Amino acid sequence: MSSEFRHIVRVAGKDLDGTKKVVFALADIKGVSYSLANAIVNALKIDSRMRLGALSDRQISEIQDCLKDPTKIGIPTFMLNHKKAPETGINTHYIGSDLDFVLKTEIEREKMLASWRGVRHSLGLKVRGQRTRTTGRKGRAVGVKKAASVVQK
Repeated sequence: MSSEFRHIVRVAGKDLDGTKKVVFALADIKGVSYSLANAIVNALKIDSRMRLGALSDRQISEIQDCLKDPTKIGIPTFMLNHKKAPETGINTHYIGSDLDFVLKTEIEREKMLASWRGVRHSLGLKVRGQRTRTTGRKGRAVGVKKAASVVQK
């Protein structure tokens, strides 16, 4: 058990700032929100006012175990980011590059099924019912000509 302060702490494959408070440092991990980080810290009975660099190796390993499976320590399923997976029906939580991979495969699955969401994804349009009349425009303006340079006589 190390008693010295560490300025950089590696948690879940990411280097975190040891000078930040535990909750805010954990929220820097992709896929971990502030509320999930706060729930993990409270469930493990870690003082939320402590800095991440002041935690012991045992506490950091407990945090890593909780990030792998938050439901083991009693985190409710509504805080997880992948509820009822289509293939297995299991509630899971993904962080880091795993989250990117799962999102990409889910979008590809939607495209393959040719569902409405998949079609919208493939066309690069809004997916969740937002308006598209004035927002969400990418690229050049359509239907607007550039003003021709005026020739002076």
